Amino acid sequence: MNRITSDGITKVKAVFIYCLYKGEGLQVEALALERKAEMNRELKERIKVLKKERNAIILAHYYQRDEIQEVADFRGDSFLLAQKAAQTDADVIVFCGVHFMGESAKILAPDKKVIIPDERAGCPMADMVNVDGLRKLKAQHPNAKVVTYINSSAEIKAETDICCTSSNAVKVIQSLDAEEIIWVPDKNLGHYVQQHTDKKMIIWEGYCNTHDMLTVKDVVEMRAKYPNAEFVVHPECRPEVVEMGDFVGSTTAILEYCRDSACKEFIVGTEDGTGYQLRVDSPDKEFHFATKFLVCPNMKVNNLKKLAKALETMKPEIYVPQDVADRARLSLERMLQVK
Repeated sequence: MNRITSDGITKVKAVFIYCLYKGEGLQVEALALERKAEMNRELKERIKVLKKERNAIILAHYYQRDEIQEVADFRGDSFLLAQKAAQTDADVIVFCGVHFMGESAKILAPDKKVIIPDERAGCPMADMVNVDGLRKLKAQHPNAKVVTYINSSAEIKAETDICCTSSNAVKVIQSLDAEEIIWVPDKNLGHYVQQHTDKKMIIWEGYCNTHDMLTVKDVVEMRAKYPNAEFVVHPECRPEVVEMGDFVGSTTAILEYCRDSACKEFIVGTEDGTGYQLRVDSPDKEFHFATKFLVCPNMKVNNLKKLAKALETMKPEIYVPQDVADRARLSLERMLQVK
């Protein structure tokens, strides 16, 4: 006759208690998710009402959380959103992105009130270039034109001949009547652009913390795991990573390529917020982000609760000093004129 020892009984009890608590844990988790979904629905309805009351437009960058992109009037990269800010008839622009994007909107639409959900949404790369350093570089190269990536502060744009985005950088540089270019602040994008122009480029040593995290090792491992997938990559990544790309382009270019490609599986080398639009455009395709670290913490500080509060209080508001705005506006308007 088999007998269960006291140790055996203790183990049986432990397993039973574990299963019980695990089951309760799953129930609690399910209830929490259900409550979160309900709160999000309520917030979305509140945002919809407030937006109408304020005559506001919501612009969301592709790197924002899914729920932010869902309520936006326009989703886009820096270039598209700058265009929308310049063209809108709304009284209020709610910019769901990082601080420099809100500044660009305010510069292009000075008569509009521009607010952002969280004023802490900064950009480390934009902080890597400073006015004094840029002025010294300009003095050392008096015949050079300054081309500034739009991912920069209003003060830097005010020291600039023309701005650009990752989608139009080559066109912008080719449009200039100068053989020497001072490029700020992203060295990785600058290196990529340099491969597509004969002009001499003096490149600032800044970089995007998020894109710069992607390594060759990451890509090699993902290709081994997903051999049928194409690797699409943003030029803000390291040069050696960009060289591995089956397609290299701006956020918008990557989205369009994946949408139109016959390929059904992709390894994605840009910020993971793009997953929302990728899934909307191509629900029948698979997307694998090249590393779990492709997340911009600054982009992700915005959420529905903060968005609703910003519309309620009309704060935090973006301010740009008049003299800075006037000079920065010229560099942005010149960019928008490049065809």
